Amino acid sequence: MPASSIKRAVEIRSYEAQPGTREAFHALMSDQAVPMLRRWNVDVVAYGPSGHDADSYFLIRAYRDVAERDASQDAFYGSDEWRNGPRQAILAPIRHYTSIVMSLDEACIDALRAASPS
Repeated sequence: MPASSIKRAVEIRSYEAQPGTREAFHALMSDQAVPMLRRWNVDVVAYGPSGHDADSYFLIRAYRDVAERDASQDAFYGSDEWRNGPRQAILAPIRHYTSIVMSLDEACIDALRAASPS
């Protein structure tokens, strides 16, 4: 099977930040959360402010499959590094979030990387 036809589980997480906090949230994501995710070998495809309003934000991550996503997130969010690190500061400005997971090939994932404002 060609590499381009192999599908990966891609999670798109959409956040709604408290009004007026998105810029500070972006700084926390850029300076703390995303580097930490990458240290945990999470493929962060893209992240940044959403273009449709002043409070929305997104994070896109890719995994081999849904089982890897679940195991990775359990390990990361259960870790001392996250719990005793930036967790509180990052969660504070979030009003709510939602995640969707879809199956995409590498060409689609690479196109998302290229279009990322981050």
